[in-house]
Amino acid sequence: MRREALARRRAAFAAHGAEAAEAAARRFMEAAPAGEGRVLAGYWPIRSEIDPLPLLRLAHGAGWRIALPAILGEGLPLAFRLWTPDSPLTEGPFGARVPPPGSPEVAPDLLAAPLVAFDRSGGRLGYGGGFYDRTLEALRALKPIRACGFAFSAQESAHLPQEPTDARLDAVVTERETILLTREGETGA
Repeated sequence: MRREALARRRAAFAAHGAEAAEAAARRFMEAAPAGEGRVLAGYWPIRSEIDPLPLLRLAHGAGWRIALPAILGEGLPLAFRLWTPDSPLTEGPFGARVPPPGSPEVAPDLLAAPLVAFDRSGGRLGYGGGFYDRTLEALRALKPIRACGFAFSAQESAHLPQEPTDARLDAVVTERETILLTREGETGA
């Protein structure tokens, strides 16, 4: 399933990469609440992920404080460190760029998550390390946070198998649409 989803994502990236990223960024910002002083966590793009940098720049210009994830170790939740478009970055695991150690850490209010595939029940397929599942569980225990997949529309799957430890998404934004989701047991998005 992951191999097939990655092939769809690579094809979408090759065919529509930059244009899709710009369209998804505009769509995300149209749906996002006012950001003044709030924290939006994004990610540094690797491989064929949809590029969130247009989104992060727009959000920064709209008053959001921006954070990027840092892997602290296997089996641990991600840490989110503040970032601005002119901040220095260092090389992190898997080829991602990250704010250096010592950068201020924050708990995001809104999370734009990378993914391999998603479904309309809030399921998210990642790379298999469980980092975002652990992270969302920890963040949701601290405060209300909305997790939004940021993806190409081609990454949609009809149904993704879910385990009890999988953290569901609240929404997914693609270049074509904003999909509001409900997690099991909730009645609204």
